[in-house]
Amino acid sequence: MTSLPIAKRKVSVVVPTRDRPKLLREALASIRALEGEDLTFEILIGDNGKDPGSKTAAEEFGATHLPVVRNGAGAARNAGLKAATGDFIAFLDDDDVWTKDAVRGQVAVLDANPNLEACFAQVMSTDQELRPASEPWPAESPGEGDQLVRTMLSGYYPQIGATVVRPQVRKDVGLFDETLLGDQDWDWQLRIARRRKTGFSKTLCVMFRQRPPGTFDALRLMRLGFTRKVFLRHAVPERKLWTGLDKLLAAYTKVHWQYYGYFTDAAVDRARAGERSAARRAVWGAFRTFPLRATFHLLSNTALHYAFFATFAADGVPPPPPEVTPDAFRK
Repeated sequence: MTSLPIAKRKVSVVVPTRDRPKLLREALASIRALEGEDLTFEILIGDNGKDPGSKTAAEEFGATHLPVVRNGAGAARNAGLKAATGDFIAFLDDDDVWTKDAVRGQVAVLDANPNLEACFAQVMSTDQELRPASEPWPAESPGEGDQLVRTMLSGYYPQIGATVVRPQVRKDVGLFDETLLGDQDWDWQLRIARRRKTGFSKTLCVMFRQRPPGTFDALRLMRLGFTRKVFLRHAVPERKLWTGLDKLLAAYTKVHWQYYGYFTDAAVDRARAGERSAARRAVWGAFRTFPLRATFHLLSNTALHYAFFATFAADGVPPPPPEVTPDAFRK
């Protein structure tokens, strides 16, 4: 008996890039490494940078290079999203790489559930050399329907490189919001999740590079406003998910806690290094995140108190009290 040939599926992969051709090559190589009898990739590179090396990298890997004038990852992703012709659409940032198990698990979930429009999967955080810095996350399914939306609005960010959608999503939810220079991917994923047609594959798909600690204070401060905007944009219309205002405020706190923790740690680190202006800016970031909490911690024996007042010391920056650690702000 003759076996039937395997149906080859075409997946469009949208890769935004900006002046990082070396990292882009690693990302593209990880995509091409997954092709086989059952899977082929249409790689679409939205490029809003100026380095000609990005176009050269695209040509080396048989990808389509799409120049983009407008700044932001949203504009770069939209260029690829509009051009996609595959059976499914996937994403990968130019500084991340796919694992050997990427895509196929999500496609299998979507094939088994025709009612689903999208599928998320697991990610592993790494350092710049792709050395693991976490266990695969989320460890378990973030849920479906109301539970997924509630989980996302309580601090779960499904990494875009572990997201696969059907092409129909472009019509149903639209493109990425290009006015959001931060969290435009979370906003787009929330718009999908709120349709209650999203599944999950417990498969590690992406090695997700993290910036070195202390190297992106300004970026964090800029993104804070966009995170707040996206949260309110989706949490308020979904008020039926919260049994009371206290639950909504708790979700708000969980989403923004990452910023408060980052700025507090940054303030301590900058103060210890004698970087007074940088320490004050980090304290301001904490205050912008949670004004009342920051005020309380500035007046208490905490890391934030130490960091702020150390910047006014006359003879250098004094060491913090022994009991004050970067985690003291949680007390």
